[in-house]
Amino acid sequence: MQNHVYEALAGLVPADLLTPEQVATALGLSHRTLAAWRSSGRNPLPYLKIGGRVRYRRSDVTAWLESQARTSTAPGMKGVA
Repeated sequence: MQNHVYEALAGLVPADLLTPEQVATALGLSHRTLAAWRSSGRNPLPYLKIGGRVRYRRSDVTAWLESQARTSTAPGMKGVA
């Protein structure tokens, strides 16, 4: 298992880990909104807890944002816009 962890870290650079403030700014939200989402599970935006600090992987934020695309306002209608 340790080898898998080291392989995952091999290509990771500090710029790949974003603070809640950075993500909130990029999404036009407040960091309190992100905290509420983490607490309630309302929006499943993946995050990491590292030594008590919250960080978001850039790739997870991008994937989550893509998953929010809609083609209709009708309930349950997901799709690529």
